[in-house]
Amino acid sequence: MKTVHTDALIIGGGIAGLRTAIGIKRAGHDVIILSLVPPKRSHSAAAQGGMQASLGNSAKGQGDNEDIHFADTIRGSDWGADQQVARMFVDTAPKAVRELAAWGVPWNRVRKGDNKSIINGQEVVISERDEAHGLITARNFGGTQKWRTCYVADGTGHSMLYTMSNKAIAEKIPVHERMEAIALIHDGQRCYGAVVRSLVDGSLTAYIAKATCIATGGYGRLFRATTNAVINTGIGAAIALETGVAQLGNMEAIQFHPTGIIPAGILVTEGCRGDGGLLLDKDLHRFMPDYEPEKKELASRDVVSRHMEAHIAKGKGVQSRFGEHLWLDIRQLGAHHINTRLREIKEICQYFMGIDPVTDLIPVRPVQHYSMGGVRTDHRGESPTLKALFSAGEAACWDMHGFNRLGGNSVAETAVAGMIVGEFMAEFLSDDASHIGVSTALVRSFMEREQEKLDQLANSSGTENPFQLMKAMQECMTKNVGIFRNEERLKIAVAELLELSERAKNIRVYSGTAGANPELVAAYRVQKMLKLSLCAAYGALQREESRGAHYREDFPLRNDRDWLCRTLASWESDEQNLPTLRYEKLDVRRMEMPPGWRGYGSKERIDHPDTEARQLQVDSAAKQQTDRYQLQQSLMPFKHMLPEKLRGRNERLDEPLANTDKAGTASGRLNNRSHKEAL
Repeated sequence: MKTVHTDALIIGGGIAGLRTAIGIKRAGHDVIILSLVPPKRSHSAAAQGGMQASLGNSAKGQGDNEDIHFADTIRGSDWGADQQVARMFVDTAPKAVRELAAWGVPWNRVRKGDNKSIINGQEVVISERDEAHGLITARNFGGTQKWRTCYVADGTGHSMLYTMSNKAIAEKIPVHERMEAIALIHDGQRCYGAVVRSLVDGSLTAYIAKATCIATGGYGRLFRATTNAVINTGIGAAIALETGVAQLGNMEAIQFHPTGIIPAGILVTEGCRGDGGLLLDKDLHRFMPDYEPEKKELASRDVVSRHMEAHIAKGKGVQSRFGEHLWLDIRQLGAHHINTRLREIKEICQYFMGIDPVTDLIPVRPVQHYSMGGVRTDHRGESPTLKALFSAGEAACWDMHGFNRLGGNSVAETAVAGMIVGEFMAEFLSDDASHIGVSTALVRSFMEREQEKLDQLANSSGTENPFQLMKAMQECMTKNVGIFRNEERLKIAVAELLELSERAKNIRVYSGTAGANPELVAAYRVQKMLKLSLCAAYGALQREESRGAHYREDFPLRNDRDWLCRTLASWESDEQNLPTLRYEKLDVRRMEMPPGWRGYGSKERIDHPDTEARQLQVDSAAKQQTDRYQLQQSLMPFKHMLPEKLRGRNERLDEPLANTDKAGTASGRLNNRSHKEAL
């Protein structure tokens, strides 16, 4: 039995996993990263438009702060988010973007004087302050009150990932590539690492760790039409689910991005619309103002996607041999803007469609993009039900996104959650309670169990093809668990997925090669992916309301009275054919921002009985307290939940620390320096 021992095991080599590992390593602990691919090929590189952080440097971002970012995030989540976690996130985001600047991310910068921009289809001149010259700038994104999305042209994720990977190399953090965790080792109370399969030679290795973190990204490949890379199969969430102890949160909360190119499904960044791009129908009519007069193309993604699909259903879609679509028009941005700030989009259009967006319209349609659900964690990133199991990034339901995330908050979460979870994992490892005495018998039992499963697949005389099963699953999810959901389609989805799960027990793998074996990989992955699909479809069927990206045609109202809660899914035995669902209520009485209208989308809803009383308390506190920091503290304390080194206030041009941070804490002074050096 081959074993590898380490203090911390990070499963996933994207931005979240890398940043988590860096924090652990800097605290003096050993850490190993497992990755399906070389880290610089992780899906984090696909993030295009930018990272949200309330720096307030640009003219259109002036006056921005954590309070406004928090309000936008909660409205975006349709009040499904954990508000304390959202506070932790928005407070740390400026620190994260400045840290990345110090490490080498070449953020676009403010240029003083008059600059031309496109707003609402019209060319305008924006005058930037002299004192902001050279500081990190921001672009507009959907669902936000201020321009706060920091960006590197349209290759933000690429720059962030390469910088983070280089930093991990500098920290001498080992990355074991082409390795896939296929099961977690645990005793029902604590996680001790993972059983890992080499994608090169097929061998199994037990990685024994005091703490394990799942940072494997989302589960977009449950769908046929998705912007996600082929490695985004959700296996990290699946192995947590298969422990029978760890829970997954909000698996039915799945986001569809408004602008995937047709037919490839490749993402066209929200930055195109943030920079002034317009959505047009077959008549070249700009239709979004008809639905959203205020936010137009820049309402939240769930709202824009629904309006686009509804508009197509009205007969306004463009007919093509690849199906109906709508147009994204960025021609008015001009060649210079497209060639410098949207150059990746131009290359995608040229390589995959043979068009030039400088002169041509881009065919787009909503496509699956992001998974709000994942491994349920507390604010520290640790599973509440399985000790020593952590999760960060899209793989986690840390739950700052609720039922819909804002554009720019995802890649921001990878860096921020990596910072926070890395610190908490380091604290955990520094505690004497982290020491383990796992028995060899327990490790051997998991190794033998997983090897037996693989042998059964390799030697089966069944008749089912794993690739055909995966295709059928993806078609079922795309057709029935999409943007518009109803009881009939969701029941069809659950029934078809149950049938596919039964068929998956009869898979035959024809290739017996001991080395790289894609057929065997597809065989064990599809069995796990079907469980995730059932969590999503069954959870969507049970949730009889509409909230964020979960839209039920037969229950079109958000129902705070009955459904202001988080879905928790578990798979407690191999005999189960459906997940066990439980619900975690959100307490309105403790919310800093009680439920209300989002500012876009439907105003109709069913209110929670505690909402009115809590809103009166919030309004009363706002009248009595003029200092925003003290007001926030009185409504919903959260600073104590952050690692100590991340508790300092953020400096802005309009909020210098000399005036705001009276305590002069060490973390405050550190942030002051990082502002002046990295901004």
